[in-house]
Amino acid sequence: MKKCVFAGTFDPFTVGHADTVKKSLALFDEVVVAVAENRRKATMFTTEERVGMIERVFSEEPRVRVLVWSKAIVELLKKEGTPFYVRGVRNAVDCAYETDDFYASKDLLPELITLYLPAEQAHLHISSTLVKNAIAFGTPYMDYVPAPVYQYIKERTSHV
Repeated sequence: MKKCVFAGTFDPFTVGHADTVKKSLALFDEVVVAVAENRRKATMFTTEERVGMIERVFSEEPRVRVLVWSKAIVELLKKEGTPFYVRGVRNAVDCAYETDDFYASKDLLPELITLYLPAEQAHLHISSTLVKNAIAFGTPYMDYVPAPVYQYIKERTSHV
């Protein structure tokens, strides 16, 4: 069975993230979506909320497993028994960042195989930061997140 890891903060999970998972499912038998828990990074949504949003998106897909991870990703790859690390890239800036990260991680896990999956053209401008700004300013963001994520955010923000 071929398995990959796709990790990120996912604050919140966007249509670009969902597209990367769907593309990964075309290549792998299982996709482990690791929600990064970085205590130095302020997030809009709690770790539990981010996990819940992603689980809603893939509730009908048993080949997607969502977990929380707070250590180096190479440690998760070792734990999961896979060298495959999937990264979504939107532009040259993302690619440069991911390549630097790849070489640092490769030093720690020589068998690492990183796959860069380019974003669809329609998603190039979409980021979690864009969605958080839209939420903060009350501007439309429905097209930037999967429907279950949008519904969750609307439910959460209506109580705030």
